[in-house]
This record gives sequence, structure tokens and C-alpha cells, in this order.
Amino acid sequence: MLKRPAAIEDKGSGSYLALVCFVASLGGVLFGFDTAVISGTISMVENQFVLDKIAVGWFGSSALIGAIAGSLVAGLLGDRYGRRPVLILSAMLFFISALGSAISPTFNLLIPARLVGGVGIGIASVLAPMFISEFSPPKIRGRLVALYQMSIVIGILLAYFSNWELLGFSQNHSPDTGGSGIWNQVMVFEVWRAMFGAEMLPALLFFSLLLVIPESPRWLIKEGKEEQGFQILRKLGGESIARAELAAIHESVSEKRGTFTELFKPGIRLALIVGIGLSVFGQFTGVNIIVYYGPDILGNAGYNLDNALKFQVAIGLINFVFTALALWKIDNWGRRPLLIGGMTAVFISLLIIGAMFSFSATQGIWIVIMLGIYMASLAFSINAVIWVLLGEIYPNRIRGRAMSVATFANWATNFSTAFLFPWFVSRAGMNTGFFAFSGVCFIATLFFYRMVPETKGKSLEEIEKFWNKKQR
Repeated sequence: MLKRPAAIEDKGSGSYLALVCFVASLGGVLFGFDTAVISGTISMVENQFVLDKIAVGWFGSSALIGAIAGSLVAGLLGDRYGRRPVLILSAMLFFISALGSAISPTFNLLIPARLVGGVGIGIASVLAPMFISEFSPPKIRGRLVALYQMSIVIGILLAYFSNWELLGFSQNHSPDTGGSGIWNQVMVFEVWRAMFGAEMLPALLFFSLLLVIPESPRWLIKEGKEEQGFQILRKLGGESIARAELAAIHESVSEKRGTFTELFKPGIRLALIVGIGLSVFGQFTGVNIIVYYGPDILGNAGYNLDNALKFQVAIGLINFVFTALALWKIDNWGRRPLLIGGMTAVFISLLIIGAMFSFSATQGIWIVIMLGIYMASLAFSINAVIWVLLGEIYPNRIRGRAMSVATFANWATNFSTAFLFPWFVSRAGMNTGFFAFSGVCFIATLFFYRMVPETKGKSLEEIEKFWNKKQR
């Protein structure tokens, strides 16, 4: 039995909730940084190690193999050991990967270092949004979970800016400007090493701050640590809200522990299909092709590396601004309007970009403007909505496993597109690549319109009841 303290304020702590969500969202900063930092290194690594296009694709996508593995085990580990310890593991993997990538003497050693970072990405992509959703009150959960997407965008922007600044530093310093031979090698001759090494700083910050936040109260209660979980809920929302949430959590987890086979029961199967659809279609928007190969795409349009990195910073800023707008509106407008309206704009912008490459109309600023419109549409729709929905559409007892399946689909699709993109456009042309993404986005918009429910303002337990009704 829970004992009521003699004196207690029926009021939660907003600052406590903000701290927890901020720290968890740093996993997104590392996710974004690790996936985007490679964009500034591809041409330099390609030239230094004399890579063909298949090897370039392998380099660009190798971290995604690790992300697939990380996403597969994250849910199981998170359900068994808790969300926080596994997130701490991901922070350690990010640091090891950044250090290994910076010091790897050969291409064959660079790939395993990227794979290690990918495992960290996969773990963070499953557990960080889940962690936030399990702390968040229903009326602002969308906004708080969208912080994770905002943090991914910030990580991407930091990587773009870091790459651009480091490239500028290397171009403005002669090889004999102070420092040792190692300094010159990392900061001047092979500046791609410094680009990778910069990730060690946010990795250390993430690791340190995870040590001061608590475990998910829903996980604690599910594991029988009711008093500990209740005290966290009480600190978040006050006693009356905490007791109401405790009763709802008890109702949710009173059923037998979830298994993978349960994912394929009628109602939950529909939720799983929605999650996989969001994940797969989210990657076929081409968003990560821009993240990974943006400088190469702009190079194909006639820009040199310095200007390409500068314009990619501008595209990253657009991504940031429209993600902030989506975060502001997601709990007012709902998930569906952002998702469906934004994806319609993504489809149209990809169609126009494909046409520009078809008619060799990519010279000048217009290609950058269209890429900016495309990125703004993505940021305001699926990029902001996907992690919110994936963190809230699954029942408590199987949330970790279901998130792993959906996120596995996300990373598997991400890998296939990133690995094949350099080879595909070298054979079929950049225009065909954009037309292909446009066609998939049209299908995706129809799928979202028909299949994705509105979850605005609903508690996680209310959403679970919605899927349970689908079983009947």
C-alpha cells in the first residue's frame, strides 16, 4: 500500500519534467549529429581512400547497419533493464564511435567505428522518445516528445555548422601553422577526422546528465517498484494526478506481460502496421539522402564543397525553424493535419526538384530554395510527427518491443536508400531519384490519410483502449 505523506502539495514540478525531457532529448542531438556529420566527410574520404561508388554508399550507410542492430535490441534491453541504463550505454557508444572514427588509420577500421555509433543511434531512436512519452502529461505530450525531433534537428544543424567551420579552418591554415604533426593531420590535411571527433563533446554531456535523472515511472511500476514510480509521478504532476495515473497504469499492465506474438493480434497488429508505415514512408521521403549526401547533390547542381556546406547550413536552419513551428502547433492542431498537409507539400516539392534536374535548371539559387521548401515541408510534417506517434500508439506492456519493430523498419529502409543512392543516381540520374521519392510520398500521403488516427490530448492508456476496440 502506498502511504500518503503527512503534508504534501497537490502540485507537480514543471522544472523537474523539463529537466528529464531535456536530458532524454539530448539522445536526439547525438542521433542527428552522428547521422549528419558524415555529409561533410564523404568527398574527402572518397578521395583519400580511392573509393568506388559502392564503397561510398557503404561508407555513407554503414552506421545504419549498427542502427538496425541497436533498434532491434533496444526495446528488449529497455523492457528488461530500464530505459535509463540502456540510454547511458548509447552515450558510451557515441563517444567510442567518435573517437574511433577520428583516429582510424584505414578505411577498413573506419567502418567498424561508424557501426558502433550506429548501434548508439538505434538505441537512442527507440528509447529516448519512449522515455519522454512515459514522463509526459497527455495535454503536452506531443510537444514534449517533439522535443526529441527538435533535438535531432539541432544535432544535424550542429554537425553542418561544425563541418563548415572546420573546413574553413583547414583551408585558412597552412600545414606549418603551429601544433604537432598530429594537429596538422587532424585539423588541416585530414580535417574529416576532426569532423567526426567533434561528436565526443555532446556524447560526454549526454552521459553525464543521464546520471542525474530518474528511471521511467511507468517502467518502475510495471516492474513492481510501485512506491518509487509513484513518487516520480507525484513529483511530476502532484498527488491527485499521480494517483489517477497510477490507477490507469495498473489497469494497463495488469494483463500478462507482452510478447512479440501479441504484436500480431488484430488491434495491436493495426497499430504495428501504422508504426511500420510511418517508419518506411518516412525514409522514402528522401530526407536522409539530403542529410547524408546534400553536398554531393549540390555539387551535382554546380556548387563547390565550401558553398555546398554553407547552403547546407542554411537548409539546416530552415529545418530547425519549421520543426520549432511544428512543436508549437502539434498539440493544438493535432498529428493528422501536420502529417497529411505537410506530406502533400513534400510530394509537390520533390516533383519540382526532379523536373529541375531533368531540364538542367539547377544553376543558381533556385535549387537551394526548392530544397529549402522541401525541408520545411518535411520538418513541419512527418519529421515532427513520427517520433510522437511511435512513442504513444503502443500499449505499455509491449511498447518496447513494438518500438523496436517499427524503428527496425525505419533503419532498414534508411540503410537501403542511403546505400543504393550514390550507385542509383550514377546510373539513372539525379532527376530519376527525386521522381522516385516523389511517387512514394504520394502513396504515403494516401496511407496516412486512411490509417493514422488522431492521438492529440489522449493519455497513453486511452490510446491503448482505442486499439483494443479494434480487436473486437
